[in-house]
Amino acid sequence: MNESRIRTLLGRAVRLAARGHGGAEPNPMVGCVIVDAHGEVVAEGFHRRCGGPHAEVDALAAAGERARGGTAIVTLEPCAHRGRTGPCTDALRAAGVARVLYAVADPNPLAAGGGAQLSASGIQAELFPHDGARELALPFVKRVQTGLPWISAKWAQSIDGAIALANGDSKWLSCARSRHMVHRERGRVDAILTGIGTVIADDPQLTARGVRVHRQAMRVVFDPALRTPPEARICDASAPTVILASESLDAAATQRANQLVARGVRILRLGAGDTMRAPLAALAKEGVARVLVEAGGGVVGRLLREEILDEAWVFIVPFVIGDDLARRSVRGLTPAVLAAVARARLMSVRQRGTDALLHYRWTR
Repeated sequence: MNESRIRTLLGRAVRLAARGHGGAEPNPMVGCVIVDAHGEVVAEGFHRRCGGPHAEVDALAAAGERARGGTAIVTLEPCAHRGRTGPCTDALRAAGVARVLYAVADPNPLAAGGGAQLSASGIQAELFPHDGARELALPFVKRVQTGLPWISAKWAQSIDGAIALANGDSKWLSCARSRHMVHRERGRVDAILTGIGTVIADDPQLTARGVRVHRQAMRVVFDPALRTPPEARICDASAPTVILASESLDAAATQRANQLVARGVRILRLGAGDTMRAPLAALAKEGVARVLVEAGGGVVGRLLREEILDEAWVFIVPFVIGDDLARRSVRGLTPAVLAAVARARLMSVRQRGTDALLHYRWTR
């Protein structure tokens, strides 16, 4: 196979892998294409759910004997350890695959080394870098290397950058198709992060509605002074709720804490200066791999200041607010020069109904 053909097949494997979003986490999303000894695609697979067959095993099961002497093209280096399932290196050897091409080296020291193991057993194993596969692996890489979940913010704003009127009214800025996409993502992530301002102003439930729910996301509230009303809808039994509060609380907040805990709400303490890194890392250790931020500008600004916000999905709606006091998507950043501004990469632009959807990622 020539380089162009390999890149095309890796692109296919990336698209396959993305189908696992919501099921594979906290494992990485991985896709695999099997090509027989004559260069024909005979099978494909992806990691569908955590604890289920990995992408290579899924594809090899579909290929059967046609995999013998063929090539496995995988987005991530095949694992070399036994976790919930056996090593993919063993499955590839047993299938008689002659060659393995993988786009990203496994960053997890517990599972890495699959390429070397395959080479040592006589299988031609090569790292073949691919931008799409690298982007796909970023959430997993971040969690392995930093201990933090992948954090995605979403907001809808007018052409002139307002996310709400001065009085807080924002229903509905985005169109129905955009809102459906947000609910779909709610049904795939591990946690939805909001701020106390949003809780008090909107009393949201923050659950996925009208879509297939792959996993039940916990609700996480950034609430340093612990002002969350115990009767708020976000504290109901429809999903777990975690409140991020300061170490020091006044008497009234302490009393509310007892009431919230009685309702089943869990309270985690923020770090010094009410930073979110420590409690988010604690949640990541428990398996929270992806966090969706649905909050006002204050929370988004804090995440950017801590340099832990990874991407933003921005819905641009087709009207202008024009109010000097309208609310903005990010607050609390005070750069003195443009060189100090947090820079993002524009990943894609597409239309969702009447809205334009811009996808940005931050580079660090």
